[in-house]
Amino acid sequence: MRNKKWMGVGLFGFLWYFFSFTTLFLNKYILSARNVDPRFLAASQMMMTSIVGLVQIGIPTLLVGFHDRTRFSKKFLRNMVLVGMMRLLTVVLGLISLKAVAASFVETVKSSAPLFTVIASWVMRGEKTGILINIALVPIMGGLALCSATELSFDLIGFLAAFSNNVFDCIQNVFSKTLLSDDVNTVTANELQFFTSLSATLLQVPLWILTEMKFPEGKEFPLLLVDGISFHLQSVTAYCLMNLISPVTHSVANTVKRALLIWLSVMTFGNTVTTLSWLGTALVIGGVFLYNEAKKHYLLQRKASYRYTASKMIEL
Repeated sequence: MRNKKWMGVGLFGFLWYFFSFTTLFLNKYILSARNVDPRFLAASQMMMTSIVGLVQIGIPTLLVGFHDRTRFSKKFLRNMVLVGMMRLLTVVLGLISLKAVAASFVETVKSSAPLFTVIASWVMRGEKTGILINIALVPIMGGLALCSATELSFDLIGFLAAFSNNVFDCIQNVFSKTLLSDDVNTVTANELQFFTSLSATLLQVPLWILTEMKFPEGKEFPLLLVDGISFHLQSVTAYCLMNLISPVTHSVANTVKRALLIWLSVMTFGNTVTTLSWLGTALVIGGVFLYNEAKKHYLLQRKASYRYTASKMIEL
């Protein structure tokens, strides 16, 4: 039974890494070589996720669910629109940054996500972190600053887009975690993915009307279809892996994935990276590893503290 579990971890881990790189490569190629508008690419990705998500949760279940007032209350719909808006901003900003700067630099900025997650969790959920976690954030901040200062392809718009992408992605993750752990207004991961993708797609319609957006030629649509499928499977395999391993292990796997994507993107796209930029990347990746270990230590300490308090209460 244990061997089957680890076979599943290996399979979904490989597929997650594979589809992550495929999506990154296709995004960069579509934006740079085929000159497709980032907004249209984002729309096609959200649309594909909505279509596949509808199949996943099941049309009959969806139709029955609409009669459930608790499940589809105003609060539920408002939350889906809010998360959908954040998903839309995350995807569009990520694609804008990828079009403006090197893929390796974008992935380095994304690797600094723990820094923004700690801030977002403190502001939105009131979560406090230990001193070791705060110390681990120092090399992440230093590495990000060093990469930004020495990146040859540095572009202010690209950097701000990548930076904002991280901010909205972390806020979205913290808010999604709150919704998934809500015992009153229950929402499944598949429902969250479907309704937020649908909201993100619909929210783009006014933008299409108000702004001039260049639609790609018909020959680009097969490539956009493959990109949309790869984008969706990247999320699906990440969820499958998350169900088999602990959050800390998943976070470590994500850090390794980022490091691998940075290396593969440099090899694939051939962008020049300076020694100081590599050093900055190493500091960010190393800082994230330290962050994961510090978080693991913090959670074990807190768990031990809860057990000690509970035992004292029983004695009384």
